[in-house]
Amino acid sequence: MSSPPPEPPQEPPLLSDEPTIELVVRARNGDRQAVEALLQRSVPQLKRWAHGKLPAAARGALDTGDLVQETVLHVLRRLDTFQPRHVGAMQAYLRQSVLNRIRDEVRRIARHPTPTELPSDIPSEEPSPLEHAVEAEAVSRYHDGLATLGTRDRQLVVARIEAQWAHDEIARHFGMPTPDAARMAVSRALRRLLDSLKV
Repeated sequence: MSSPPPEPPQEPPLLSDEPTIELVVRARNGDRQAVEALLQRSVPQLKRWAHGKLPAAARGALDTGDLVQETVLHVLRRLDTFQPRHVGAMQAYLRQSVLNRIRDEVRRIARHPTPTELPSDIPSEEPSPLEHAVEAEAVSRYHDGLATLGTRDRQLVVARIEAQWAHDEIARHFGMPTPDAARMAVSRALRRLLDSLKV
């Protein structure tokens, strides 16, 4: 009688279930565990997002994974300049940093970049003071809601919303049998979070 095939090793759950903004503050103060948690949360999803964005002509000794790793380490060294204003700000900041790094690589290899003129009526991409105020209130309510959740629900919400893990990743990290089981668990956690925000 043959034994069943061994199960694949379960990946570790989140190193921290704190909101990313709090991890950023801790990392600024030199907390190595916060830095590790930020790396765990940011790098895999960022690598998937960046995959294929580096033009073939720009690929030499540097591949997309290297570029992402360099960018994340550069951002972590300069956390004192980063101002997280909303949920997902860290991931957005990292994506923009990777895009900037890709542009730098393309410029570096291009001999004669095509000049383009920008129209004079381009609107500012900076949020208005009102948008800043609304974002700050939303972040505060989100943090308050997270604090009302149990540990596992909080981890699931942070993994899905802040780390932007796919359901199959959540299933692997949290030892769930299928991505559908992860989807249901995340949905229940999000429902509890929303219920706490209505109070």
